[in-house]
Amino acid sequence: GTEADNDLYINQAVVFIEDAIQYRSINHRVDSKSLWLYRWYYSRTCQWILSLTITIILALAFTEKPSSLTVTSDVRYRLPAWNPPCGLTESIELLCFLVFMVDVSVKSYLVGWEEFWKNKWLMAYILTLIVSLTDWIVSLSFFCAEDVRIRRILRPFFLLQNSSMMKKTLKSINSTLPEMASVVLLLAVHLSLFTMFAMLLFARTKDGQQDKEWVAYFRNLPDSLTSLLVLLTTANNPDVMIPAYSKNRAYSIFFILFTVLGNLFLMNLLTAIIYNQFRGYLLKSVQSSLFRRRLGIRAAFEVLSSLKETPANAQQSYVSVGALLQVLQKVEMDSRCKQAIMRSLKTWSCDQLSAAQFQKLFEELDKDAIKQHPPSPEYQSRFMQKMQFAFGHPYFGYLGNIVALANIVSICVVLVMDADKQPSERDDFFLGAINCFFIPYYLLEMLLKILAMGLKRYLSYPSNRFDGLLTVILLVLEIATFAVYGFPHPGWRPEFMGLLSLWDMVRLVNMLIVFRFLRIIPNMKFMALVVTTLLDLVKNLRAFAGILVVVFYAFAITGIMLFKGAVIILIFIFLFQTSFYIKKVVVLSFKEKCDFMAAFGHFQAEVIYCLLCLLSVNLICRWAKIYFVAWWLISSVIWVNLFVALLLENFIHKWDRRCHREPLSDIEYQRTVELMFRDVLEEPTEEELMEKLHQHPHLQLCR
Repeated sequence: GTEADNDLYINQAVVFIEDAIQYRSINHRVDSKSLWLYRWYYSRTCQWILSLTITIILALAFTEKPSSLTVTSDVRYRLPAWNPPCGLTESIELLCFLVFMVDVSVKSYLVGWEEFWKNKWLMAYILTLIVSLTDWIVSLSFFCAEDVRIRRILRPFFLLQNSSMMKKTLKSINSTLPEMASVVLLLAVHLSLFTMFAMLLFARTKDGQQDKEWVAYFRNLPDSLTSLLVLLTTANNPDVMIPAYSKNRAYSIFFILFTVLGNLFLMNLLTAIIYNQFRGYLLKSVQSSLFRRRLGIRAAFEVLSSLKETPANAQQSYVSVGALLQVLQKVEMDSRCKQAIMRSLKTWSCDQLSAAQFQKLFEELDKDAIKQHPPSPEYQSRFMQKMQFAFGHPYFGYLGNIVALANIVSICVVLVMDADKQPSERDDFFLGAINCFFIPYYLLEMLLKILAMGLKRYLSYPSNRFDGLLTVILLVLEIATFAVYGFPHPGWRPEFMGLLSLWDMVRLVNMLIVFRFLRIIPNMKFMALVVTTLLDLVKNLRAFAGILVVVFYAFAITGIMLFKGAVIILIFIFLFQTSFYIKKVVVLSFKEKCDFMAAFGHFQAEVIYCLLCLLSVNLICRWAKIYFVAWWLISSVIWVNLFVALLLENFIHKWDRRCHREPLSDIEYQRTVELMFRDVLEEPTEEELMEKLHQHPHLQLCR
């Protein structure tokens, strides 16, 4: 009936607008039951359950055998770790798999059979679940005794497929790889040529005393290549050069040329290429997100124009304001945007909206949120007004910064004076007396600011919340110190009473005081620019952090499977074979790298740490180097450069806005990746939107 059709159109418009808000695809089923299931699936509760499930299955690696539940990782002091019984973590894992099976089933149903075969992520999702469940069954059949668990390496995929931004980022990285490969190939040529030069320069001679460089670093092709690859990371600089330099100073020219060409030119060239190419691909990804938003809004307009109550017009479609208000009541969106749209509707004072007007209304979604701070209290008393002016003035904040700096300087002076003293000789009277002066001042400053600004306005500033929280914590710790140890007096000794010793309490208080000194950052505009750039990256570029977690997790699990038990095997070899040669190797290897005997005074530590060092280089397998080189390439060469590229883009964007568009004091920061590129994005045309809508697999438009 007409009423049922109208309800369906309203619900379709609600879902399309929510898709536009979240940059989701609208290519899903649009019948009544599917719309209800779709909104239920993307509700906060379901998404929270899915996120919790992903967190749990990733966190299982910390409790599974070999367990990480120990205070220290040092094998000399570590107690036996608790390993869960067989079936405990497997049961939790099975529950997670069940949640994922429900997740992939709902997703597959909502997109439809035709779209399912086009969606590679969904097919990979199902394949990952099948492999994981098969490996889970195999694990139980071996009573959890097998060392290789393929499903543990596949777990990061569940995190990857759940984030659309992570998928776009991965696609951008994949598109950037051909350009990066050219520079990596140039690096490989650079390494190969200098490896051959090194083997010719540092060849073995008749005089064994002059062959230290050959013995330590350039004995054969794999060792030579490894030595120069490590030198490219500067990890063995200048150790790799010292034996040759001791023989002849001219040999330093070889290492200087290698470092200059590799580090200063090729590595920085790689950063430039990644910045240029990846920025372009990321821009394309953000452009597609904008297209999805405009498409969702236009789809909502088209279905609302099909309502029976909307008068037909042969020339142009319209949407009634009443229908839009019904939709806005059901849509889950930011209250600020909803109120802004309502205000715009009132100012227009019209009953019907065209497609352009409808689209313009929802451009509010693209705007930055401008936070309005609550007003200061209005005092009637003239005395209170003067106090409000004095303690609300920026100069009062500058005075607080000067006092905080004086506190830091005084702490530094006391720490320098007590640096060489034994704990029994240390007198905490000075630090205690200093805190007795400065902490009450911080409390007084906080109360006066609240008096001048009002509590709501005071708390509306993040710097004030940070400052106030630390002040309250400092006050509580100071009161607890006085309650346990009394007031400071000469001869205040760090005796242990209660939970913490006096020295621990004083140290904790002073660490918080040092941390509190960060309050000066908002008062230094250009330092604030750098900090806000970093905060924007932390807050909004979570997709990059997510992919970094995926890479870390996969390599960590692979490393556990490859090198598990290797140290124990080497210690066994050391104990039951002739120890002279291994002792000699141990001493020589560490004398070439560091004064190991000065660092460790007993032989047990030498055996464990030296064998662990030799494990990654000499004694296990030279093929293990592939694992570490792959990790270096992905983490340091590719990922760090990607992060630098995005850091540069974000910083340059903010710098341009501050220096050329807006005054420093009135700046409003953009907070999303989409808004960061907003000025250079192109709006899709109406023809492109309508063509895409007519290709929708489940939506039949009237025109």
